[in-house]
Amino acid sequence: MSGDVLTDRGFSVVICVYTEDRWEDILAAVGSVRDQSHPAREILLVVDHNEQLRARLTARFTDGADRTEEVRVLANAGPRGLSSGRNTGIAAARHEFVAFLDDDAVAERDWLRYFAEAYDDPRVMAVGGRTEPAWASGRRPDWFPEEFDWVVGCTYRGLPPGRARVRNVLGGNASFRRTAFDAAGGFATGIGRDGDRRPLGCEETELCIRLSQALPDAVLLIDDRSVIHHKVPSARERFGYFRTRTYAEGLSKALVSRSVGASAGLEAERRYTTRVLPAGVVRGLRDALLGRPGGAGRAGAIVTGVTTAAVGYVGGALRARGGGATFSSGPIQGLRDAPEVAA
Repeated sequence: MSGDVLTDRGFSVVICVYTEDRWEDILAAVGSVRDQSHPAREILLVVDHNEQLRARLTARFTDGADRTEEVRVLANAGPRGLSSGRNTGIAAARHEFVAFLDDDAVAERDWLRYFAEAYDDPRVMAVGGRTEPAWASGRRPDWFPEEFDWVVGCTYRGLPPGRARVRNVLGGNASFRRTAFDAAGGFATGIGRDGDRRPLGCEETELCIRLSQALPDAVLLIDDRSVIHHKVPSARERFGYFRTRTYAEGLSKALVSRSVGASAGLEAERRYTTRVLPAGVVRGLRDALLGRPGGAGRAGAIVTGVTTAAVGYVGGALRARGGGATFSSGPIQGLRDAPEVAA
């Protein structure tokens, strides 16, 4: 990393963007960061291999009416994908803490303030928040179980309330000390989304486990007062997307397990599948017996989600064992030259 990092307890906020279709969403995300009660020192818009979007954002924030020193527009310096975009932002960040916000989300006014409070403890290396779904239809589909809100990038039933210690934060609403990346390297490429493939994920899970392995005394937290609202487009409210996303999660979890070991990679998932999900099925069936809308559908969706994720995991594990899947991770500086690691 560069040597000009400021030890001022300031935040660099990274927003990775990739399509002009989200132009208004991007402007709303930037606006919500600019309106924080604990002001961000800079906002880094990292554009994922879309020169037209980069030029338009540059014209807006560098040359145009919204010109300001706090917003910088950068091109993704690595291969296409969310992980490389985040790594580009980390490498360019000038301040002690790096926060990440999705390009189709808006942060509540005290989002960064609660992150900052948690870092009063020097052991804390990462802090995440609560992500609420903003459904395109205006309400949660009756069949969609809260236990699977991670499918749409949101906080799900089963996570602890309040400020609590966790294995990993959720990447669209998270922050890290810059020194965390010195210890663990950047986000691994080849695990999560790259814009073209299935809706994969788990980049932040793999990084957080790697961070805890590198720094055993590190504390990772979520604080449910650090709230963002994440748009859920109508296409992601459909059962077909639910099946595709849960299958992709299984594929991703297989890569994570290959990277950090099955014990660390699946520890939280075992508790989730043996405690949280059975309770969700019971709750759904009870609601069905009481005549409440969607009860049977929610129970069925939980069973389907577990099954498709398990099938994806087995397929991903077989693919990885045969050398058909690769990922790379390494220090932020010179990340593009990092060696590829067979999963």
